[in-house]
Formats: sequence, C-alpha cells, structure tokens
Amino acid sequence: PFRSNIGPGFYISHMNGVIVTDLAVIGRDVNLSQCVTIGAANRGKRAGGAIIGDRVYIGPGAKIVGRVKIGNDVAIGANCVVTSDIPDNAVVVGIPGKVISSKGSQGYIQYASI
Repeated sequence: PFRSNIGPGFYISHMNGVIVTDLAVIGRDVNLSQCVTIGAANRGKRAGGAIIGDRVYIGPGAKIVGRVKIGNDVAIGANCVVTSDIPDNAVVVGIPGKVISSKGSQGYIQYASI
C-alpha cells in the first residue's frame, strides 16, 4: 500500500502474489520473492505489523505475521512462517520459523540503494 514505510533498495524478484500490510516497517535493501505475505495480526500480544531490518531476504511463499521484529542481515527460507522475533544474521526456516544458522543473508541480497 502507498502508506507503507519502506526503505530504499526494496526489491521484488518476481511480482506475483506479494502482499504487504501498511502496518509494516521495512528497512533498506529488503528483497522479497514471489508469493510472500507480510501480514498484520488484529489482536493479542503480536497485534500490528512487522518491523523488518536492513538487508533481509524473504524466500518464496514465506509468511511473516503480526508485530514481529526481524533483525538485520536475515535470510528467511521458502514457505517459512515467522510469528516471533528473529535476531540479526539469522537464517530461518520451517513452520513455525526456527533459526538454523547465523550466516545471514549475504549472497542473497540485490543491493539497489548503494
């Protein structure tokens, strides 16, 4: 939505089925793949939208739901469902998303804002 707070270098690799709530805050050089949803939660402790750091790669079909904080240099795997905070440099996969590595997003990001 035009009201979204999105930093420079935002990149969508395949413009198909991408949904972003206007409650999300998205940092610099964030890369989205096809069929990604960054959605809002309407109630509970995670009500609201995600806060996504810089240089984050979000793989095909991934879902980020509610007010979660995604750190800088994070890679979120294909079809992952993120419902809790993710630290800097994490690689997250699965349903629900679990950190499997601290190698981060290096090598996945298209740097458009350099």
